[in-house]
Amino acid sequence: MTALDRLTEEIRTKFQHDVDRSNHREQIIDRLFEENKALRHGLLQEALTPVRTGLYRLYDLTGREAARLRDRPEDDGHVSSLLEAIAAEVAEVLARTGADLLDVAPGEPYDAARHRATRTQPGPAGQVLAVVAAGFHQGERVLRKADVVVGEAPAQADQQRKDG
Repeated sequence: MTALDRLTEEIRTKFQHDVDRSNHREQIIDRLFEENKALRHGLLQEALTPVRTGLYRLYDLTGREAARLRDRPEDDGHVSSLLEAIAAEVAEVLARTGADLLDVAPGEPYDAARHRATRTQPGPAGQVLAVVAAGFHQGERVLRKADVVVGEAPAQADQQRKDG
């Protein structure tokens, strides 16, 4: 091997070493960027929690009041419609924070991961009979379970009344 060949090999080895170190630094920078991004997202979600909690309550209140007024003869539909519009706007604001309404309807099976049973009453066992308060989710993650009334077989209801 000539001096030129040795020098060429030494330069090639040094260059490859520098490329490897550069690639390693790039991987570290990419990993730190992703970790920082995830941390910022987590902090943002944490900061949004009290805001969402207040918006959930406002959504529940306006929706409940709209339903209550809709059934009253003195309501000409204006106030209940206004409250329904406010509830829809609050739901839209929540959606912009990543909290979407859970689709929950009477007749579907009770799911403890998505529903919170506020009470039971006679009806088809294990089915949602009524939605008391809406639930919200972010992707697959449930942020707030829907409050629901769950059906129970009449024999179970009678036994619970006797035991209670």
